[in-house]
Amino acid sequence: MPTRRLIVPNGQLGSPLTRRGFMRGMTLSGMALGAPGLLAACGTEGARQTADTCVSTDISSTDKTLRFSNWLEYIDVAKGGRMPTLDEFKKQTGIDVTYTTDVNDNIDFFEKVQNQLGDCQTVERDIFVLTDWMAARMIDLGWIQKLDHANIANVDANLLDSLKSPSWDSTRDYSVPWQSGLTGIAYNSEYIGEVSSMEELLTRADLKGKVTLLSEMRDTMGFMLKIVGADPSDFNEDEWNEALSKLEDAVGSGQIRRFTGNDYVDDLLAGNVVACEAWSGDVIGLRKDIKWVAPDEGLAIWSDNMLVPNKADHKENAEALMNYYYDPEVAATLAAWVNYICPVEGAQQAMEKIDPSLVDNPLIFPTADFLEQTWGFMGLDEPTARKYETAFTKATSA
Repeated sequence: MPTRRLIVPNGQLGSPLTRRGFMRGMTLSGMALGAPGLLAACGTEGARQTADTCVSTDISSTDKTLRFSNWLEYIDVAKGGRMPTLDEFKKQTGIDVTYTTDVNDNIDFFEKVQNQLGDCQTVERDIFVLTDWMAARMIDLGWIQKLDHANIANVDANLLDSLKSPSWDSTRDYSVPWQSGLTGIAYNSEYIGEVSSMEELLTRADLKGKVTLLSEMRDTMGFMLKIVGADPSDFNEDEWNEALSKLEDAVGSGQIRRFTGNDYVDDLLAGNVVACEAWSGDVIGLRKDIKWVAPDEGLAIWSDNMLVPNKADHKENAEALMNYYYDPEVAATLAAWVNYICPVEGAQQAMEKIDPSLVDNPLIFPTADFLEQTWGFMGLDEPTARKYETAFTKATSA
């Protein structure tokens, strides 16, 4: 079926701040197709553990504290730096939360904790948030504690059907989605007319030298595969090579200015970059002249997930927090600030009294038809992942 293009003028959503974003990694639906734990972009393979080899002790019943690591600007914040939903959680449960924004990048975070988790040592965190492909890797390594579903009744009742059964955690025994998001196009309408496809980013003469693409291989190469007529969720070696050649041509011609994390935002606002590959939440809420587009090639979709690592000694407290954020009203409050896809059934109805202007926003509450535009990246075995990552790095640094 033909792809329907969505253009969102900014300024109509809540926060003026950019969201989390450096390397998003594997997309949601892509991980539903591939084997977990085989991705090789993270460097040294850590030592595997099991529930028998690495036993954790929970002291939640006597110690009402929780250490929560998340991405920057990925929670609601009020004046004075207060976090209203977290403050209410503390009030309701008596659990004191130490909230830290020390997850800057999936790979960097993995490298930060791999030695401790591989040796069955504490990382002094009770819950952290990582993207699908990294969550899958850590679960496969045996580094994540199994959740007690009796403590997360709201999650079981309200998690969106589309998120309930990824292949890497088919019954959500180890992970709970925090938010989901989309990869598409942003452009500055002050300097350029509408940009409707990724192929235009590579070919339009008026964009030459003023385009950025993402430094995450799966995001960018997924679109390259779409451009050459391949399916990012099921492609062969010849199709990969053709897609890589397409990218190399664009880099060699000077069409692409550089490859970025979410630092494309400053250049986009300044006009140094007039169009770019972009994550939905990073640009929504900026100036009205910054537009976000669902490109003709479709949209990549991904999720970030709450995980309880081995040796975390407040698992029940962590489960209480997961359960709390799956109350529809709490979820809607969070979604109104972060502007990403809300994973909680019932939050759309709750949004009617929190911010009615967001109730029908497809970037927070996408319809089934809207989600038909999304696609994921094929699961890769370790040797293939290493080969593709190396080739992509070589192409983008040429």
